[in-house]
Amino acid sequence: MNKYEIIIFWSTDDGVFVAEVPELSGCSAHGDTHEKALANAKEAMQLWIETAQEFGDPVPAPKGRRLLLA
Repeated sequence: MNKYEIIIFWSTDDGVFVAEVPELSGCSAHGDTHEKALANAKEAMQLWIETAQEFGDPVPAPKGRRLLLA
């Protein structure tokens, strides 16, 4: 599995933990626990990468460092 940054936060609106992968556009997952959100994010990342490869779309290399957020 590639080493992409995963940001996990609690969504009060949805009542779940949300895991986002900023380097993979639109890649996110959720879960009732922090651990489940992380596990679901890892699965979503794999599916995102496999789908991009299937369609010949570029897969960005992980930056290997913390992203800066504004």
